[in-house]
Amino acid sequence: MTDIKEKLQYLSRGTEEILLEGDLVERLKTGKPLRVKAGFDPTAPDLHLGHTVLINKLHHFQQLGHEVLFLIGDFTGMIGDPTGKNSTRPPLTRDDVIENARTYESQIYKILDPERTLVMFNSSWMNELGSTGLIQLAAKYTVARMLERDDFHKRYTGGQPIAIHEFLYPLVQGYDSVAMKADIELGGTDQKFNMLVGRELQKNYGQKPQVVMTVPILEGIDGVNKMSKSLGNYIGINESPDEQFGKIMSITDDLMWRYFELLSFQPMDRIQKWKKDVAQGANPRDIKFELGKEIVARFHSSAQAQHAQENFVARFQQGEMPEDMLELEIPAQAGSLPIANLLKQAGLTGTTSEALRMIKQGAVRIDGERLVEPKTEIRAGAAHVYQVGKRRFAKVTVV
Repeated sequence: MTDIKEKLQYLSRGTEEILLEGDLVERLKTGKPLRVKAGFDPTAPDLHLGHTVLINKLHHFQQLGHEVLFLIGDFTGMIGDPTGKNSTRPPLTRDDVIENARTYESQIYKILDPERTLVMFNSSWMNELGSTGLIQLAAKYTVARMLERDDFHKRYTGGQPIAIHEFLYPLVQGYDSVAMKADIELGGTDQKFNMLVGRELQKNYGQKPQVVMTVPILEGIDGVNKMSKSLGNYIGINESPDEQFGKIMSITDDLMWRYFELLSFQPMDRIQKWKKDVAQGANPRDIKFELGKEIVARFHSSAQAQHAQENFVARFQQGEMPEDMLELEIPAQAGSLPIANLLKQAGLTGTTSEALRMIKQGAVRIDGERLVEPKTEIRAGAAHVYQVGKRRFAKVTVV
């Protein structure tokens, strides 16, 4: 790929905003390998497909010969990212950060080329900066500018407390770009302010300001909320082939196209052809098979992807129950248990709210019969097979 326009089109796929596009074009024209930064706070040990929207974009840069700087924010993780929070977030302990960070490296190499990936930890320069350096860094930005950030502004005007240490987060993230001499920083749309702080600090330190590229926040398999493990609407990188494939098949046909754009490496003209085929009567299930196999093959293997599709057809299209269905007992109080609580405790949904939502959507069955009443109470002594969506089963006895 030698044409600048073609490279820009390739790198722009699935991005929300490029600041500034002209700067990116100028850097691409030099033909030099660029230093492309993306930061991840190790707040949880496992990555999911929502995280890979950004990692996929790093892969695109690697395909064009650029160097990826994969930053693990072990220092910022102990501050706690205030982005989108309406209250101060408890910081992680040092042990939490180290334990979670340890798992990241093995996961990212399922997408990134290890030879073109430099894993860095921001504690290596922040510990060196020391308290004096941190104070000098804080002097380079004003409280007024910090309060321009949407979540800080809402909390301030709403009378919600903002701890002083929370202002340090965007400053440290910005200083990371200085320390790493980043040409480009990638991040979610919710990180735009922090990345622009990086541009300003690079100017203050005599560096050419980085290009900022934002990527969309991926919806979870519920099609509504941001993909999140706490909401139970996620697809994990380390999940089994059958689990990954089944979750892909559970998304709506409309959401499938968004997943293709942000998660697939298929050429856009091929995806557009599939979309046209579906509009002309092709079965969207068959196109979704392609997405499911691509995702499973990326994190496991092509053979396991094919096997996962065969298992899906056997279990769900032919009406078979999974052979390895979870069986468990759940205690009830006062002789019965609300169905939403049962589904959550059985691990079939992430929260009771998700359980109620799935019931309203007609996605919950008891012994094969669709459940329509969200206030159903399950009596103690009853044993049933519960199904949520197309792939989640459990045999539960209420005791």
